[in-house]
Amino acid sequence: MYAIVIHPALRGGESLRLPEARLEEAVGLAAAIDLTVVEADVVQIGQPRPATLLGAGKVEEIGRKLDSVEPRPGLVIVDGALSPVQHRNLEKAWNAKVLDRTALILEIFGERAQTAEGSLQVELAHLDYQRSRLVRSWTHLERQRGGAGFLGGPGERQIESDRRALDDKIVRLKKKLEDVKRTRTLQRAKRKKAPHPVIALVGYTNAGKSTLFNQMTKSKVMAEDLLFATLDPTMRAIDLPSGVRAILSDTVGFISDLPTELVAAFRATLEEVLEADVIVHVRDISHPDTDAQRNDVITVLRALGIEEDDERPIIEALNKIDLLSAEDRSDIEAIARARRSGPDEHPSRRVAISAHTGENVGDLMDAIEDALTAAHETHAFILPAPFGAARAWLHSRAEIIDEQQAELDLLLTARLSLKTQGQFFKNFPAARLAPEERAAYKSA
Repeated sequence: MYAIVIHPALRGGESLRLPEARLEEAVGLAAAIDLTVVEADVVQIGQPRPATLLGAGKVEEIGRKLDSVEPRPGLVIVDGALSPVQHRNLEKAWNAKVLDRTALILEIFGERAQTAEGSLQVELAHLDYQRSRLVRSWTHLERQRGGAGFLGGPGERQIESDRRALDDKIVRLKKKLEDVKRTRTLQRAKRKKAPHPVIALVGYTNAGKSTLFNQMTKSKVMAEDLLFATLDPTMRAIDLPSGVRAILSDTVGFISDLPTELVAAFRATLEEVLEADVIVHVRDISHPDTDAQRNDVITVLRALGIEEDDERPIIEALNKIDLLSAEDRSDIEAIARARRSGPDEHPSRRVAISAHTGENVGDLMDAIEDALTAAHETHAFILPAPFGAARAWLHSRAEIIDEQQAELDLLLTARLSLKTQGQFFKNFPAARLAPEERAAYKSA
């Protein structure tokens, strides 16, 4: 389908992004659902018009552009938020279908969602969006049905009937999603019982999360140079450098001005991030708007309840260094080595990587392990015979420092978290800590 993309830029408006960069992103969103963009322009507006957002002259100019292209494009994408009235008026003026930014993102999500949960979330977001737009150009919505009985009155307008049908659908979908949410909560509860830490990859869409996920897990999750290539969460087990097993989660990418319908609908998916022990923020450091993208990701995380000074470790993976010039790459690597320690910023971990080539991904794995083990303590355990199961349990979940056997008992020294220690004693109540016995065993 042929389309024209316009980005309305408010004169004098403040933004970290250039209008041209926003337009380029909108064209990328259109490409994500195989639209052929024949024209893309930044449209400067002095004051948003309540009826059409754009001024009358601009509306006519775009109409002439549509007429001048052969074949005539049937779609205009407005990279901004349109009210239902603006939406309807622009479709009438241009005699073409109009999608605003929210509708475009919803279209992408609808095409890409693969799991049952993802499809439910997208459908719910679509319905929430459509409900506010029942005033569009469908004339049948003004028809009335006859009332029942002698005093039934003029009856119910079609728009009221359609809105009620949408409300019923929304209620049913929310119930289904609550069931999904309960299932995911149970799954997370099981993972909490198993002492494998969870690492969540977050970042702006197309920052390289799925490529990094594939590098770290040696799997083949869909990873393409497309916006929103990943919609459904994927989880895999990985082994950290010390051999400790962890769960890596790939999540949906964030984007500026993420539709509120999607933030609400995908909250169940993004709850994986809330449960993570470590968050890895993957940044496309080669993108001209990398700082603005970072701010957008932080804004979404904050909406989920994760502040920048959250107590859990947040690691910035400065990705795509293979696309930088030698000078820029040297600067980024120097930034990654430096640790922020100003009065307003807590120390931050950064690693400069290329998920595409695999360069420095090992350093990132080391940083993740350091973050996970920062709160670990060394303890000596006495494991009474038979100690095979307890020994195997600790070997799979802790860093083993030393082992010594004396008669029927095994003295095992390991580094582990308080959480793992509690789980160990729950599973093996006969074992005990031996801080003072270690010297006695050594001298035996």
